[in-house]
Amino acid sequence: MVEKTPVLDALTYAFLMVGIAVVGFPIVYALIAATLPIEEVSRVPMPLIPGDQFWVNMGAAWEKGNLGTNLMNSLIMALGITFGKIIVSLFGAFSIVYFDYRLRALAFVSVFCTLMLPVEVRILPTYEMAANLFGPLQSLVTFFHLDGLIGWIVGHEVDIQLEWSLLDSYPGLILPLVASATCTFLFRQFFLTIPEELCEAAKMDGASAMTFFWRILLPLSKTNIAALVVIEFVYGWNQYLWPLLITTNPDMMTAVIGLQNLIPQADDLPFWNVAMAGSLIVMLPPVLVVLLMQRWFVKGLVEREK
Repeated sequence: MVEKTPVLDALTYAFLMVGIAVVGFPIVYALIAATLPIEEVSRVPMPLIPGDQFWVNMGAAWEKGNLGTNLMNSLIMALGITFGKIIVSLFGAFSIVYFDYRLRALAFVSVFCTLMLPVEVRILPTYEMAANLFGPLQSLVTFFHLDGLIGWIVGHEVDIQLEWSLLDSYPGLILPLVASATCTFLFRQFFLTIPEELCEAAKMDGASAMTFFWRILLPLSKTNIAALVVIEFVYGWNQYLWPLLITTNPDMMTAVIGLQNLIPQADDLPFWNVAMAGSLIVMLPPVLVVLLMQRWFVKGLVEREK
């Protein structure tokens, strides 16, 4: 029996409409501002009637912000982070759940504890590693005076310099953000729900560990993977601090960083219409991903295919 509660339903819809208004008004405001000329957008308060300069402002934002290159960089970074996180987390969870080795519990706890260390906390050592990937080896060479030893062997002075910089590169944008304790934890929890009899049956059929992974675990995890693709793509696309720190070449900057070129400075004309148009362009790809994969996203959160 379903009870009719018109008052409660009305309050629920009222709170829902208020929430939609609070979340959606900034987007509507940016959309209207992107259609206005500079004279109208500079007025206080700004008129809330759309203008006819939408495509003009879009073109100006595209050229001034170098958004073509920046969007491609953001796309490569977001896709690399997304699939890197999922691949690393899948194999990590597979190892923790289905392989019996010493310190397995400690390995999982160590991975899980990294949740307490966000990028902002480990930003300096991460940048130092990205600036010179061979930095630890160079420290060992200096500590053990290997350059002097090798120079004594070959008969002349040798200066060993091990350098490999990831700055201003796609690996530098992607690799430091690939590890994910959250994804590993979610895949581990899902693998634990799979009956052990399925693994035993695969062993009896002569399936190897990787065969069991590719032909059984991976197909069963597709809804979880789809949900994480949406979450991690948006996460990778919205990264600001790490790309801001690691990129100095304008051709390697991401779209989120490129938006700062559109923000009016103190002595500039207030081209907020162009800045709002640029923000709409940058916001479009993650919105499309969420809309296109909405069904899979919800299915991955509430269903389990077994």
